[in-house]
Amino acid sequence: MPRLPLLLLLLLPLFLPAGATKPTAYEALATFDFPPGILPKGVLAYTLDEPTGDFTATLNTTSTCGFSIQGSYSLRYQRRISGRIAADRLTNLQGVSVKILFLWVNIVEVTRHGDQLGFSVGIASADFGVDNFLESPQCGCGFDCHGKDGESDLSLMLGEMEPGLRLRGAF
Repeated sequence: MPRLPLLLLLLLPLFLPAGATKPTAYEALATFDFPPGILPKGVLAYTLDEPTGDFTATLNTTSTCGFSIQGSYSLRYQRRISGRIAADRLTNLQGVSVKILFLWVNIVEVTRHGDQLGFSVGIASADFGVDNFLESPQCGCGFDCHGKDGESDLSLMLGEMEPGLRLRGAF
């Protein structure tokens, strides 16, 4: 008789719906019209509260994940990233920062308008083409990983990545 529960456990996967697997964090981003490259490689786990859009993502790193893109933008992701996601809009973002001159400032919002992504740090924002985010950067080396994991060098493609910087509010 003890074999019956073991047999049921072995047969249970046959009765689960085919689509019962949870999408990756990158696939979940796509359902909200965001490209995968706004997250670095190595998301271990994520949660998403469908009704509210509240999410968390945990990176495969013991501390922060940092890298530079084309030597002009330094980005830093904390091990845990959180915020609220809706179609074409990430708000209340925590755990992502960019170095502007010599200061690290938090990116608090990301929006999509057509083929442009807008990254806001509160009083200022910059727009980039969605094409710049079709692939995810790698912690430590970004897109300039020269054979570290067998991927191609995307730095030539990102050479065209020039933002349109704008200030918010009146001064």
